[in-house]
Amino acid sequence: MIEAAEINLTDWDFWKRPRPERYEAFRVLRRQETLPRFPEPQVAGLPTGPGYYAVTRHADVVEASRRPKDFCSGQGAISIPDMPTELNEYFGSMINMDDPRHARLRRIVSRAFTPRMIQRFEDHVEDVAARIVARVRDGGTGEFVSDVAARLPLTIICELMGIPDAHYQTVLDASNTILAGADPEYVEDVTDYEKMATGLLNAGQTLINIMEELARDRRANPTDDLTSALVNANIDGESLTDQELGSFFILLAVAGNETTRNAIAHGLHLFTTHPDQRALLAEDFEGRIAGAVEEIVRYASPVIWMRRTATCDTTLNGHEIKAGDKLLLYYASANRDETVFDDPDRFDILRSPNPHVGFGGPGPHFCLGAHLARREVTVMFRELFRQVPTIRAAGEPEWLLSNFVNGIKRLPYEI
Repeated sequence: MIEAAEINLTDWDFWKRPRPERYEAFRVLRRQETLPRFPEPQVAGLPTGPGYYAVTRHADVVEASRRPKDFCSGQGAISIPDMPTELNEYFGSMINMDDPRHARLRRIVSRAFTPRMIQRFEDHVEDVAARIVARVRDGGTGEFVSDVAARLPLTIICELMGIPDAHYQTVLDASNTILAGADPEYVEDVTDYEKMATGLLNAGQTLINIMEELARDRRANPTDDLTSALVNANIDGESLTDQELGSFFILLAVAGNETTRNAIAHGLHLFTTHPDQRALLAEDFEGRIAGAVEEIVRYASPVIWMRRTATCDTTLNGHEIKAGDKLLLYYASANRDETVFDDPDRFDILRSPNPHVGFGGPGPHFCLGAHLARREVTVMFRELFRQVPTIRAAGEPEWLLSNFVNGIKRLPYEI
């Protein structure tokens, strides 16, 4: 039995513990009468902040998400320490903005996704997924993340933006670095801000350079890709600056790639370890795949948390909050809240209702790409079940060491 006093969400040793132990720890935290508070990580080169509240209950995560004026994103949504403003916006784009700037940027981006463009790329997802699975169909064994899971969302993003195939590996490597967490494969020293920031900025600049070159060409020679629509968009006299375009591409390349690829990788692992659920899906794929996708996202929670900062003295479902307090909304905990989900540790593709917050809580920061992510996961498993119905994980996942992304770096498979 884990005691509340033993739990420290800031300690990297906690994130090295087996996942069942971590879920048990969150269960303990959900039962606390007050919001648990933890110290901030010490990062050389940055002042150590006053700490943060862990918001672990579903109702509290939903309530904070619905009140962006009281719990803002603009002071940092994807980092616990307060990063310089330029670094926040460089990597967070809309995620690290509040209205009216957030609304303006989201409005311009949303208008660029015309119904015709959305339909064209939704149809294209099927072609790309079919090709990816066909390439591994006769291979027998392989590594699922690089062969399948990462390939679909990144290919769609690159083709959506009009980025040449030659940049595929560069975009993948840069996105891995940006969301590396504390994994020693990607990060030399997570406690050294200067080294960490240098690595992040280099990766971000790599993506910016690709987008700047493409944007120059699309202004002069527009095509029917998303980059052309974004650089030439003028919505009520508003258009994206070069910096906003670059930051949006970083967001798209990272968030649009990492979360979907992890959902697909988790999905294969879950269907391997829960053969009864795999059989249920195979019995009626079209009738059950929508529920299966939602359950994969709930169960896996690819994004573990997002941060909010209180803008005023207020309360959150009876909890006293002071202006300036930091709150981490733990989606991974909210998605296993036993007051909302019956037997939450059970993977159940027939679960209904399933009000998970795997794409964020309600409000202006609900994932802009949720629809495309659902589409990609659906189509990929349709192709896997159709072309290689015997595919299964052939070993345990190699997990990313991160407190932010529930990532699978590698997953062996066999057909």
